[in-house]
Amino acid sequence: MLTEQQIQFVEKIASLKDFNETFELVKAVVLQKFKLHRAGLSLILQMMPSSLGAYHMLGSNAIVVNTYLLTTLKKIVKSTEEYNSYIFMVLAHEYLHSLGIVDENAVRQMTFELCKWMLGNDHAATKMAKNGPSAIYPELRSLMQSQFGRDFQVVRNFDRTNQTYIQ
Repeated sequence: MLTEQQIQFVEKIASLKDFNETFELVKAVVLQKFKLHRAGLSLILQMMPSSLGAYHMLGSNAIVVNTYLLTTLKKIVKSTEEYNSYIFMVLAHEYLHSLGIVDENAVRQMTFELCKWMLGNDHAATKMAKNGPSAIYPELRSLMQSQFGRDFQVVRNFDRTNQTYIQ
């Protein structure tokens, strides 16, 4: 049985409209759950090998998300909520890395704990955080993309609540 707060979070995930809204939710719940915060990140979209969902380079201010997986997931998910759940889970994972947590297993566990606390055990984001996206979408296991693309896209207005200058 979900708590009232979890029901509100589930509804929020379902209604997210873009990367920035999703990231604002990520930052808010990471602050609430773990008392950790960081400002000034950028989001870059780039084609990557299918085995890599996203990454954050230690010491940088960028999160890079795999457009190949985003495009593939958009075709196979059953709802906007499932797609948003994937984006939320990936951004939460990489945001935790950006806070200086370099241990991959620790970040996976923290992402799982965050999703479980927010959304309950049965939510798609929680399941993906626990066992990876291919646990829900086995089609992802058969993807054969192995190259990094040369092109990339910087997402405008990402992490904008921390920007005090006129754009």
